[in-house]
Amino acid sequence: METRFADVVRSLAFYAIFYPGSVIMVFLALPFAALGERQIWLLAYSWSAFHRFCCRWLLGIRVEIKGEFPEDGVLVAMRHESFFEAIELPLLTPWPTPFPKSELLKIPGWGWALSRFGVVAVERAGGAASLRRMIATARGFAARGRQLVIFPEGTRMPTGATAQLRSGFAGTYKMLGLPVVPVAVDSGRLYHRIWKKAGTITYTLGERIEPGLPRAEIEARVGAAITTHH
Repeated sequence: METRFADVVRSLAFYAIFYPGSVIMVFLALPFAALGERQIWLLAYSWSAFHRFCCRWLLGIRVEIKGEFPEDGVLVAMRHESFFEAIELPLLTPWPTPFPKSELLKIPGWGWALSRFGVVAVERAGGAASLRRMIATARGFAARGRQLVIFPEGTRMPTGATAQLRSGFAGTYKMLGLPVVPVAVDSGRLYHRIWKKAGTITYTLGERIEPGLPRAEIEARVGAAITTHH
């Protein structure tokens, strides 16, 4: 997509307002986290809403949701094309529980705030013991009705690329024993660039997939569902 002068102006305005506002949110994270997980969730929701506002009125990006996000403790497997959908999580589900890299929880102050919000830390080189801890933590959050949100591809994928699911996704699905709700998103064509573009980013929710399927089948069904736009 060709970059226009309007894209540059809109993007500069977005950077000038959203990022300084985000810095303020980061400084507020510690006192809000000290008050409790509901308070830090409120701050996270406010940041997501601020981001959506800036995208709508500065970048000209609208959001469309096809289907309904779950409100119970299930595994949400979402396509990952840009930071857009990661920032949006508190707006999409009542109480999301993301799976960040464990290194993020080691950042002084910020890591503590993340842990207070409630996340499932992923230790990719931790072995079987760390995997068992991760699954136990995830089950605890799901039992409380929180939505477990995972990016099964493990990293941002280019728009139009075929889904390449990480091997850990099928193992996590099997060990959790929870239904999966796949979600496609096409943010990469508008947001994953320096000069962002106006348009509509669409979330498309697939059918809920029952637990207990063989690895090949769950990977095929989720991979197809999260790339439904392409």
